[in-house]
Amino acid sequence: MLFEDLLEKGRRALEEGDSRGALQALQQAQKQQETAEVLLLLAEAQLEQGQLGKARRNLEQGLQLEPENIELLYAFGDLCLEEELGEAALNAYRIIVELDPEETEARVSMAMVQLQGEDLAAAEQTCRQAIALDPESAFAYNALGDICAAGGQQQEAIASYLRASELDPEDAQPLASLGDLYYEAGKLDEAQVACQKALEVDAGLPLAYLTLGYVYLDQDNNRAALENFQQFLRLETSPAATDIRNEVAAVIEGLK
Repeated sequence: MLFEDLLEKGRRALEEGDSRGALQALQQAQKQQETAEVLLLLAEAQLEQGQLGKARRNLEQGLQLEPENIELLYAFGDLCLEEELGEAALNAYRIIVELDPEETEARVSMAMVQLQGEDLAAAEQTCRQAIALDPESAFAYNALGDICAAGGQQQEAIASYLRASELDPEDAQPLASLGDLYYEAGKLDEAQVACQKALEVDAGLPLAYLTLGYVYLDQDNNRAALENFQQFLRLETSPAATDIRNEVAAVIEGLK
């Protein structure tokens, strides 16, 4: 099969959620011709398969071929952010902003790296710069909610999550984060409502099930708590969530 046909086959498989089929087609394409595009698509398929190390190496190879490819830079930065490789992620996002100062998403991602590094002042400043560039960015307001929540600015965090949800009603994450914030503040009823609304938008959101599990546990509704904790474990597969998965598994054992 020709290179272009293999590339299209891999791309189509990714769109259809067939990461295994995509891997096979793209690996064949790579043997014929190693381009930035095939390396990016191959990395996407590997990420779907949980092959983070291989994906990062392919993204690095792609950036050697095209160091100013914004799609590659985003993919590399996002992966490094997930793996908590803060310096590498920050560098990737900074290059994007240097290439295109209007790339609001890169600024927000920079803020998330700074939040991960517990530099809350820098994170808030970077995030507000992004909002100044794009006042309609739900992504930026959701990030600002995370930053304010981490800094103990509860009312500002609530307002930011609500604004994010208003700007993008199809994104369940701000509602789930709002539910988590309410739970941490001891507002169980508000937490329950926010998480249930989040799951109406996206029934596959792990955080909402996790928070509901703890809400029901505090309400002595052990059966509902168990169901939500089990659903959380089914859905949350990120390596970064290993500690919380272990904690929830221990709670489940205690409930059985």
